[in-house]
Formats: sequence, structure tokens, C-alpha cells
Amino acid sequence: MAGVVFDLDGVLIDSEGLWHRATNEVLAEWGINVSAEEYGRDWIGTAKGPEFGVAKYRLPIDAAEFRRRRKPIVTDLVTREAQLMPGVVPALVRLSARWPIAVATNSAAAAVEPVLERLGVRHYFRELVTRERYLNAKPAPDAYLAAAQAIGVPPKRCVAIEDSPRGLESAHRAGLRPIAVPNDFTRCLDFSLAVRVVASLDDVTTSLVGELVRDA
Repeated sequence: MAGVVFDLDGVLIDSEGLWHRATNEVLAEWGINVSAEEYGRDWIGTAKGPEFGVAKYRLPIDAAEFRRRRKPIVTDLVTREAQLMPGVVPALVRLSARWPIAVATNSAAAAVEPVLERLGVRHYFRELVTRERYLNAKPAPDAYLAAAQAIGVPPKRCVAIEDSPRGLESAHRAGLRPIAVPNDFTRCLDFSLAVRVVASLDDVTTSLVGELVRDA
């Protein structure tokens, strides 16, 4: 038995740009607009984007308040506008036919369930492990440990599909075999924790998953 666990944002749904927009909507109050390059490198790449932004721009709020203001904006944008990343449906079809698959995300259920239902892919996943279901957010291992437990597969027998160093670290620390699928926002980041870096989900084949699990 093996299992496959997907990150959500930037892997299954094309939402990193929506997070970028939501971030700039919050920052607009202080006349700040961050570029896509900065957002990918310093907000996604650091794993603590709001902390970075609050410090860099000397905002009169803390990181927790920044997250509180951004959360409803992101939820609205993702629920209404997010689309699937290239290759998602074929990947889900071929992988779910062989193994149980799950989502492990730092996003809340309110921003996950509706969009996967709208995009017609919810039924492929045995479990959606959202932020409410574990204690510490990525890059802590909690999300992936919870996902492996939820689908009943030992972590070392699971492959994780991620787009960022933060997610790769989470999967690596949990004992999964992480595959990196970089996107336009994360392509410049460090993927050294990945056991394989692929160009797209088209490259995440049953043969590749089987190979990585056998090598674990």
C-alpha cells in the first residue's frame, strides 16, 4: 500500500496569484504593492511572509493581524476565481485508481471544500486535511503526519506533491517522499529537500510514485 498527499495552493489550484492579490489588497492601506517576484521569493519562500512584510515595511500591525485581515479576502478570491493547475485531473484519475490520495494544506476548510467541489475534483480525495485538523502549520510536519494517518498509510509509504520549500520541509520532516512541482511564483526557490523535481503534474506518474515508495 502507498499513498499520495497533495498540497493545495500552487499544486492543485492556481491560487498563488490570488494570495498575491490579497496580500497587496491589505498592503494598499499603506500605499505598498509588492511584485510577483518579491512575493514568491520573500513571502512564499520564507515560510513567514506576514512577519517578513510587517518588518520590511514597518507596518503598524503585527503578523497575526495581517493574517486576520487577509484571510477573508483570500477565501473569497479562491472560492470564486481559482482554477485547476495544468494536469490536475489526469493526475488525480491515474493516482486515485491505484492508491488513496489526500490534501494536506495550511488553508482552512472554508477555502478548500467549496473550491474543490466547484472544480469537480473533491471526490478523488479520501481526506482533506485542512488547517483545523492539526496543531502546527507547515513547515512543521503536523499536516503530513495527519494526512498519512487519515488515509491509513505509513508516512514512509507516502509521496507528497509540493510547490514550495516550506511544504517540502513539512513533508520531509514527516517522513514522506516529497516531489516538487515548481510554479511561476516558486520556480526561483530552493527545492533541495525534494527527492524529485518535475516540470508539471504530467510527470507525476504511477511509475514514479511506485519507484519512490520502493526506494524509501
